[in-house]
Amino acid sequence: MDQINGSVVTEFVLLGLAQSLGMQFFLFVFFSLFYVGIILGNLFIVFTVIFDSHLHFPMYILLANLSLIDLGLSSTTVPRMISDLFSDCKIISFHNCMIQMFFIHVMGGVEMVLLITMAYDRYTAICKPLHYLNIMNPKVCMLLVVVAWIIGVIHAVSQFLFVINLPFCGPNNMGSFYCDFPRVMKLACMDTYRLEFVVTANSGFISVGTFFFLILSYISVLVTVRKRSSNDLSKAFFTLSAHITVVVLFFVPCMFLYVWPFPTKSLDNFFSIVDFVVTPILNPAIYTLRNRDMKAAMRRLIRQVVSSREMA
Repeated sequence: MDQINGSVVTEFVLLGLAQSLGMQFFLFVFFSLFYVGIILGNLFIVFTVIFDSHLHFPMYILLANLSLIDLGLSSTTVPRMISDLFSDCKIISFHNCMIQMFFIHVMGGVEMVLLITMAYDRYTAICKPLHYLNIMNPKVCMLLVVVAWIIGVIHAVSQFLFVINLPFCGPNNMGSFYCDFPRVMKLACMDTYRLEFVVTANSGFISVGTFFFLILSYISVLVTVRKRSSNDLSKAFFTLSAHITVVVLFFVPCMFLYVWPFPTKSLDNFFSIVDFVVTPILNPAIYTLRNRDMKAAMRRLIRQVVSSREMA
């Protein structure tokens, strides 16, 4: 890959998150516990939706896919973050850096479309309840999931093709604990101002636009419910508050990382950790703790597992 674009750089140096042994140990425990929670929490949701027939509805199918994406997005960076904490030589090869960037943006693009799809699902369920099963039938739901993956891949490839052909001939200090398009482009041996604008537009402006579109759509749903019946407003707000929280947790760090005009390493690291470590573990907690059907299904699954072990 480095021969294709004529680069002489074969590896990049990543930034260490901590210098003192005490802070390294703290971050090791913090990241390890959260990553285990991300794996168990998201896989638990996926298996619950798969094995419980009561959850074979669009909302829960989309939730299971969101859990898979959260697990995938976290897995692109967190394992390496943990392994690099006690390493003196924090180096990532050119090929692995490109792969990491590609999958970060595939997962991020898919999650963005899934959140839009989930907003549309809730809009249909609340504002058009009589037509919900006709509009959001299983075929349409699976089609929307496939479309989300296609858009996610296009989103990543559209940036990846620009970066992979850039010449890298000297500087290789990433200035971050993971690889991302804006940081890699700054290390290229050419003027990348126009390409940086393309990346900002692709990841940053789209994130801002999608965020405000989703917030406005949820507000419009609440306004519609309020006009219809003020008694249903609290129920609708309780349902949508989980979705709004997840949207804020996902998009706010993205907007700061790609659009904020005065970036600093500490701020970038903070929002990156929120995006890769905190949000993927909060999503399953938010959706399960605020959903009666999901909690009931999880209890049924736990009882089935326990009873099968007792019989064995």
